[in-house]
Formats: sequence, C-alpha cells, structure tokens
Amino acid sequence: MESIDENTLLARWNGQTAPLLSIVCLTYNHAAFIRQALDGFLMQETRFPFEIIVHDDASTDETPTIIAEYAARFPTIIKPILQQQNQFSLGVPFATGLFARAAGQYIAYCEGDDYWTDPRKLQIQVDFLEAHRDYVMTYHDAFMFNSQGVLKTPQLTGRLRGDASAGELMRARHVSTLTTCFRNLIHELPAELHDVHVLDICWWSLLGAHGKGKFIAEIAPAAYRVHEGGIFSMRSSKQRIRMSLHAYYSLARYYQRIGNQELHEYFLTQVITHSLALLSPARKARALLDAARNTATNLLRRLSPGAAQG
Repeated sequence: MESIDENTLLARWNGQTAPLLSIVCLTYNHAAFIRQALDGFLMQETRFPFEIIVHDDASTDETPTIIAEYAARFPTIIKPILQQQNQFSLGVPFATGLFARAAGQYIAYCEGDDYWTDPRKLQIQVDFLEAHRDYVMTYHDAFMFNSQGVLKTPQLTGRLRGDASAGELMRARHVSTLTTCFRNLIHELPAELHDVHVLDICWWSLLGAHGKGKFIAEIAPAAYRVHEGGIFSMRSSKQRIRMSLHAYYSLARYYQRIGNQELHEYFLTQVITHSLALLSPARKARALLDAARNTATNLLRRLSPGAAQG
C-alpha cells in the first residue's frame, strides 16, 4: 500500500476529526494478518472522517504490539482496546458493546484476519445510506481464500447477490459480514442474545426492524480468510450448525417475548431444520415420523377433542 500518514488523512477531511463512520475490528492472534486489515482501512478514500476501533482479545502473539505501532502513527484515528484477559472465553458479549462506544453514525465491520480491497468502498456505501433513509445497511461481495489460494468467488450467489427487504433482514438473511456498512442503531443486545456466538445473524435481524439492505455490485470484493485460527470458518460443519442453531433458538425466544409470533415461529422452524441436520439418517427418519404423529394428534385435538382422546 502507498505510504499514508495521519496528516494526509486529516487534510483530506479538511481538518475534521469527528467521525461520521466507525470501523470496528475484532482481533485475536492475528499477527500474520492484522497489518493487511489495518492498511485496508487506512487506504479508504473518503470525504468524511472515520475512526478505527480495534479490539484485541488478549492475543498471545504480536498482535497487540502491531496495533500499538499503528495507533502511535494514527493517534487521532485508531482507538485500540487491548484486553488483558480473553473476553470470548469468559462468555462476555463484547462485540455489540463496541457499537455503543463508536462515535460514528455508521458502522463498518471487518475482523483482523480479513481485509478490504477497494479504496472507494466506504464512500460508496455511506453515499448510498445518506441518500436512502429507507435502507439500514449496505453490503457487497467477497471471496474466500486460504494460504493455497482462492477457495470460492464470489462468496454470494443467486438471490443473495441482490437487495434484502426489511422482512428478509429480520429473518437473518445471509450477507457477507466483512463487507457490511450499517447505521449505528444497535447499542445493546436483548437478554436472550447475550450468549450467542454467531452475533452477525442477530445484528441483521435487529437491523431489519429499521429498514432494508442494499447489495452494491460495483465495490470490489473483500477478502475473507480461512485459516486455523478462524473462530467460525475452521469449525467443523456440525459445530457451525450448532452455533447457528443456538442463534436461531435465541432469536425465537426474543421474538416470542416481544410478541412477534411470525418471527418466533420462523426461527423455531430454523431450529428444527438445523437440528435435523445434526442427526443420523435413521434418527432423522424417526424424528420426522414422531413430528408427523404429533402434528396429526394436535390437528385432531383441535378439530375434534373427543376423536383425539380416542
């Protein structure tokens, strides 16, 4: 990346320092990757100021040292949070709390092992959101890669390469998390979601209450890195399903509490389908048979209480 310093950025922003947008970056043992992530943030060509909140979760490698080095070079822009004890292992839901600490009206999210490739990304996304108040978030495409090369491009296919209605977002429509830019509206999580690990599913659902999502094809794909230290990408298929299942169950409980029966039932359905994916074929067949029997019994009970008893 072409060398850039803080004075160059401040001059581009006409001396403004109050950020319109906050970049939130979570890191843990990303020493091999964090420079590329930070450089991707700093290369952004924007007419507005932004801040970079970097949260390191007590890394045991050189990640904190690298973050401190960048913070010393960009003291106005980079706001490091260096934990002394790993918060993830304690079950502390810190990620969403960073949104409350963010000064920007908008949040752009990217973890420290991923990176952006398009220097126009943030300006394009903010321009759209400023002009379209009925949209709550924007996103674009990404490609997946590992140390051997590209694994999948594009990451989004089919209907996912398009806009999302508010209802689709509320149903936790899949988007590429490292590409998102959204309005800073979620400052705390409902109690039901405090112990969820796949938090982005919950963020999109909560944001859907405020508007639609826009897919912007003109932004160059971001880079989603698959590596052994990845919290989600390197989990086994069954582990990923369990993590998503827990998120869906927690969302079902939340929507039940606030009285949204449609979404409560939708996420319960997701719990059922994800649970079936964890079962062996024989147990899955038995579970489906039991479900059909229970459904028939309940239907009979509603239509004719006497017949159901018989």
